[in-house]
Amino acid sequence: MRRLLLVGLVAFGFSASLFGCASTAIALKEKMGYAKREQLVDRVKEARDEQTETKKQFESALQQFLAVTGATGGDLEAKYNKLKTEYESSESQAQDVRGRIKDVENVADALFVEWEAELAQYSTESMRAASRRQLEDTKAQYQKLLSAMKAAEAKMSPVLVAFKDQVLFLKHNLNARAIASLQTNVNQIQGDVSRLVAEMEASINEANQFIEQMNTQAR
Repeated sequence: MRRLLLVGLVAFGFSASLFGCASTAIALKEKMGYAKREQLVDRVKEARDEQTETKKQFESALQQFLAVTGATGGDLEAKYNKLKTEYESSESQAQDVRGRIKDVENVADALFVEWEAELAQYSTESMRAASRRQLEDTKAQYQKLLSAMKAAEAKMSPVLVAFKDQVLFLKHNLNARAIASLQTNVNQIQGDVSRLVAEMEASINEANQFIEQMNTQAR
């Protein structure tokens, strides 16, 4: 029990350290003239672009999987190696997406905390009320964006698990019969990838809307 408690404390300390590092980096950038609002817009753009690349990568992995399952001969090891490479690239892209989403969350949290605190500094009630409305509107749009990003992120895991299973199965059963047996999973994997792509596209659309809203507010 004591050991579990120590492990938990270490994990909490590590997470707090990472959050502290992120907060420090955000603050330093702001001191150099890089406002939190601009940082948030740029982080959202990066997350959007990463999701676009990830969508393409998963589609490419699906095509390679279909090529393998549809194979009737040829160099099976070469086909396996291509599928393995596609899986590894997809896993890497998924990790990058998760990191980009965390970057967005860190900057958004810092921006909203600062914005909320600064409301008390207004001496004119009408201006305070206007700023609060803008804050609430921005928060609402951000929550839609974050929900879309998280939904897309959640769809990556089942696809990666399915691809990994196929790669592992082929690794130890590299023959025509094994290739044929994978065909029973084609519809399921195609469906998973289609749902992932749809979530990615919805998230990318929300990102574009959020960026447009933030840019409109800045004009």
